[in-house]
Amino acid sequence: MTERGVGNIVNLSSTFGERGGAGAALYVASKHAVNGFTRAAALEVASQGIRVNAVAPGPIATGGLDKFAGSKERLEAMAAGVPMGRLGQVDDIADVITFLASDAARFMTGQIVAVNGGKTAA
Repeated sequence: MTERGVGNIVNLSSTFGERGGAGAALYVASKHAVNGFTRAAALEVASQGIRVNAVAPGPIATGGLDKFAGSKERLEAMAAGVPMGRLGQVDDIADVITFLASDAARFMTGQIVAVNGGKTAA
């Protein structure tokens, strides 16, 4: 990327990269690290034409979330805790990644884009 003078990196963070979460200390720590890395790397390579951003999903309907939740009731409680009243879908995240990777986001770097149905709005 540096040789070409252009590039784009999109990291995957989480709502837990901004907040804590009981029972998920290692995951939370790793996502805080992703956020810090994204911002620092963006500053390091911006002048070389490389953008670095991250997407921070909230609860997304995946097998991993099913395993973390452990039960249908906990999944329903997670969905109820999202202001939009539902779990996100994989396409909700993919669409934002596609945007960040496109020229439409050409003046964005060092950003952590929350895609979480409003969980971090308050």
